[in-house]
Amino acid sequence: MTPDRIRVQWQSHDDRFAPVRGDRFAAVLFGEGSWLEGPAYSPAWRTVLCSDIPNDRVLSFDEASGAVGVWRSPGGYANGRTVDRAGRMLQCEHGSRSVTRTEPDGTVTVLADRWEGKRFNSPNDLVEHSDGSVWFTDPTYGIQSDYEGFAADPEIGGNHVYRRDPDGTVTRVAADLAQPNGLAFSADERTLYVTDTERAHLRRFDVGPDGALTGGEVLATCDAGAWDGVRVDTAGRIWGAAHDGLHVLDPDGTLLGRLLLPEVCSNLTFGGPKRNVLYVTATHLLLSVRTTATGLR
Repeated sequence: MTPDRIRVQWQSHDDRFAPVRGDRFAAVLFGEGSWLEGPAYSPAWRTVLCSDIPNDRVLSFDEASGAVGVWRSPGGYANGRTVDRAGRMLQCEHGSRSVTRTEPDGTVTVLADRWEGKRFNSPNDLVEHSDGSVWFTDPTYGIQSDYEGFAADPEIGGNHVYRRDPDGTVTRVAADLAQPNGLAFSADERTLYVTDTERAHLRRFDVGPDGALTGGEVLATCDAGAWDGVRVDTAGRIWGAAHDGLHVLDPDGTLLGRLLLPEVCSNLTFGGPKRNVLYVTATHLLLSVRTTATGLR
């Protein structure tokens, strides 16, 4: 039987981590997934959605009632997702190898499924820019076997980062990553952070006025497995999912501290009315932890 809560540990590595504090116990909202991913918080619905990828379903946690249900099944072997500025749910789907948007009436719009006429590998995670463009990563995890999608040969011949503009144009913006995974903008959107899971790297790119990326230096290397999902808080700190929990980094790449968890962590989002509740997917668990940090939207 899954416990209602589990003990967690906040571990400091730098004095700059002192303002970050949080619950000593994480609430276990759901504990029966196979590999949970892609948490996203909708303030309008007061709901967290997350993916149970191998079981091909999207789960929903109702913040008001505490109930967990199935939002969509089959779920397209969905992985990462985010809520756009209009309140619509954007998600990456391994099954259709596409990025989709769920409209308020429940209909699904395909935003992107090809680049230069070739199908994507398996879009993994995404983030929306304030100009309405959608940026996403495209590793091969969803086509390597039938576990998280459908086994298939890649058509593009590389694992890249893309930008989908509001007019539907899809542009490759980064092509030198092994397996790009999580991504997040800084508050001013002049920096894009991208995790390269295969190399255990967190990369930092400069975002130009035209949406082009330059730079791309390795900001940090994960010392506990590899990076997965990543988010940024209002103080500029970078929160990265790793095998031992969440690592919190300064924008200069210094490891400030960790939130140690008992399961391999895949992703996170900030939610709640004040965006100070961490919703974390960690293997078969969906957890919530209240913290003094506040996440960007």
